[in-house]
Amino acid sequence: MRLLFLGDIVGRSGREAVLRHLRSWREKLSLDLVVVNGENASHGFGLSPQTARDLLAGGVDVITLGNHAWDRRDLIGAINQLPSVVRPVNSPPGTPGHGSCLIDLPRDRKALVINVMGRIFMDPLDDPFRVLAETLSRHKLGRTVDAIIVDVHAEATSEKMGLGCFLDGHVSLVIGTHTHVPTADQRILPGGTAFQCDAGMCGDYDSVIGMMKQNALSRLLKKVPAERYQPAEGEATVCGLMVETDPETGLARRISPFRQGGCLAPCWPDF
Repeated sequence: MRLLFLGDIVGRSGREAVLRHLRSWREKLSLDLVVVNGENASHGFGLSPQTARDLLAGGVDVITLGNHAWDRRDLIGAINQLPSVVRPVNSPPGTPGHGSCLIDLPRDRKALVINVMGRIFMDPLDDPFRVLAETLSRHKLGRTVDAIIVDVHAEATSEKMGLGCFLDGHVSLVIGTHTHVPTADQRILPGGTAFQCDAGMCGDYDSVIGMMKQNALSRLLKKVPAERYQPAEGEATVCGLMVETDPETGLARRISPFRQGGCLAPCWPDF
């Protein structure tokens, strides 16, 4: 199975870049599943129901969220009608939506996508290790599901690496989001799980993590409230990771960074 995970979509620039090219990429790379983090897709903060529908109609299979999940309040009442939009699984009981999505794929295959949020320097949600173990107790890679992707939306690389080690051999891919900067540590862990600390963002990198430089610099230099952050609107770089899994085990056998457009060096998978 061929999986593509794309990092945090930031604002119109990132959203339009993904929608403009995704169907072509799916065909050229023979992709079976595309997952994107969309928690910043609507004007840089949150995800509107309409933006979610646009992404799903444009070739995305599953959208994951994070700490900005509820910045657009209209998603609160709509997320239960959007089963392919996944909020953090370790959210408090009674939180709208679902923390995982089981998706049917062609040739009688199934994939599980889980979104979890870290706790270091983040909102203190439930223990991600315990909740992931509980969720995975109901799904067995290579038996009941053909692929499992875990989006770890977290600040600390140590926590992301810890979760990668914890899940190694039990899932296809552990991929970090949230920091908007693609890390160079993509690899297949000893147990066969693909891992990267952060997929990066789909947005304008001539910015401060996707936001217009002048807004961010004003806050950083003066330490006083400034006007609301605005997403940068230059050409986006679409960043992510492609994984090819073993058909028997569901574990990773080949991985490659994915970067297209904008100002970062391009990287196109060679398999």
